[in-house]
Amino acid sequence: MEELDGEPIVTLIPGVDSKKQMCFDWGPGELLVCETSFHKKGKSETVPGCPFIYIVRKDVDVYSHILRKLFNESHGIFVGLQRIEELTGKSRKAQLVRVSKNYRSVIRACMEEMHQAAIAAKDSTSSRQFSSQVSILSAMELIWNLCEILFIEVAPAGPLLLLLLDWVRLHVCEVDSILADVLGSENPSKHESFWDSVTRLVLQGRLDEARQMLSKEADASPTSAGMCRILGDLMRTMPVLSPGNTQTLTELELKWQHWHEECERHLQDGTFVSSPHLESLCKIMLGDEAALLEQKNLLSNWYHFLVTRLLYSHPTVKPIDLHFYAQSSLDLFLGAKSRPEPLDNILMAAFEFDIHQVIKECSIAFSNWWFVAHLTDLLDHCKLLQSHNLYFGSNMREFLLLEYASGLFSHHSLWQLGVDYFDYCPELGRVSLELHIERIPLSTEQKALKVLRICEQRQMTEQVRSICKILAMKAVRNNRLGSALSWSIRAKDAAFATLVSDRFLMDYCERGCFSDLDLIDNLGPAMMLSDRLTFLGKYREFHRLYGDKRFVDAASLLLSLMTSQIAPRSFWMTLLTDALPLLEQKQVIFSAEQTYELLRCLEDLTSGRPEQGEPDQQLQDDDIEATKVEMLRLSLARNLARAIIKEGSLEGS
Repeated sequence: MEELDGEPIVTLIPGVDSKKQMCFDWGPGELLVCETSFHKKGKSETVPGCPFIYIVRKDVDVYSHILRKLFNESHGIFVGLQRIEELTGKSRKAQLVRVSKNYRSVIRACMEEMHQAAIAAKDSTSSRQFSSQVSILSAMELIWNLCEILFIEVAPAGPLLLLLLDWVRLHVCEVDSILADVLGSENPSKHESFWDSVTRLVLQGRLDEARQMLSKEADASPTSAGMCRILGDLMRTMPVLSPGNTQTLTELELKWQHWHEECERHLQDGTFVSSPHLESLCKIMLGDEAALLEQKNLLSNWYHFLVTRLLYSHPTVKPIDLHFYAQSSLDLFLGAKSRPEPLDNILMAAFEFDIHQVIKECSIAFSNWWFVAHLTDLLDHCKLLQSHNLYFGSNMREFLLLEYASGLFSHHSLWQLGVDYFDYCPELGRVSLELHIERIPLSTEQKALKVLRICEQRQMTEQVRSICKILAMKAVRNNRLGSALSWSIRAKDAAFATLVSDRFLMDYCERGCFSDLDLIDNLGPAMMLSDRLTFLGKYREFHRLYGDKRFVDAASLLLSLMTSQIAPRSFWMTLLTDALPLLEQKQVIFSAEQTYELLRCLEDLTSGRPEQGEPDQQLQDDDIEATKVEMLRLSLARNLARAIIKEGSLEGS
């Protein structure tokens, strides 16, 4: 196994005594922690401890309403990325670059909103939190942009420097606000930040704008006009490989060498000796390291220093040589006294083209898995991670996506995004989704239906049954029998369907009518799920036939329910009582044979002889039941006599 890079960070929980033994329990996205009454040595204590149970969450960023927009927007980009497999060649590369830019635009939009929130914050604590998030998002976009240039664009020598210049200009943008202040003043050349703004423009390779600024100095100071014109010409003639230019690198290097010699000649001839500012600018354009380091406060960071140094010293730098210049620039800029920050290590790993180290350092530096999961997925689509499998099974892409999706499932609404991330993890995604979806609290029926739909779309049979059972139990507890029966049928749970059917029958016995008639009337083939459910459906059908005055059909159905043993024995008396109105009809409904069957059922019920394991119902001890029995016997005897006479007269005729 790989060794840890360092000790894990200790999380301090306020109010908890670290000397006491702690009790904890892991959850999918959080940890429950509380004090116990035991000392670490095992001795019991009577001193009162902390009375609270603390929840320690590993991914708190999902609870930020601004970052939730980042998660939502990037989800759509992620899903779209999974569907571009059919593209090949240049079109595929262009599509991947476009996807990368889309991710970066989402980060920048979120960063801007976070910045506005920091400005509008009413208290300093909130403002600091928002500002901290702005810094993190800015670092994310900086790293992603560099990875896009080096790993996705894969720019060759020449265009590489142009992309790096754009990278620096995008992330070192304070020069624009300073420039606006200078140009907005009455006399720009006399502004205290005039030369700083010109120097910043030169450091960023924005030489056309620097020339325009120098023209203002020339207009305001005739003594330096000549020097400004010469330096301006040097800026204008500097060879640059533009995107549409067809010149070769060799031609560019030759032109650049001639231009460089001309700049050096002017410096040696003392052309700018009377103007320290112009002389300093000329030294910068010559790539003089000492002159560049003198502007350390204007460069602000080592990677700006690196790109400026390359622009004026090695404009045709090859990607393979980048890490040499990056390391020396870092050492020169920081000096011996300063140590690199985590961001410096990440950028250095990128310049060394060590993708796995970039991902590793980012995983340690950032507080959530969003960045590394999406960047790794994109790089994997660029076929850059195919050979790197982790020692514990899944590849790096899948591992990071699983971690990110697990974090989403700890949120009450973002879990729906996590489903798609699990879907696109071919090895362990299905198993992880099954484990996580079972833990979603089904707080409302609408949420339960969403979860159910997701499970049904993926043929997750066990999870469908489990969810339906949970909802059926909730419905029973709330006495919503129709809903409970519907969920138990959907779960195909025969035992629970039997239980709910019994509740329906009990409810009928108490109230004399059925609730949820629409559901019972439309059971269809579902009534075959259990015998009790079949009986409930058929018994309701008996009532419907009786209501339609189809007495003969109703009588046959009622008798079949009893003789087929499908009716619970406890319900026989109700069925026999339902037969009374049919027995008392003017016309004979029950035949003699049917009447004998009813008499046999009545005798079985009253004889105290249990039928196939059902408990004896001791009906004789109840006066009301005894009265019912006598009425039934009398009605059955009368009906038997009428039936025999009717059947005998029919035979005689």
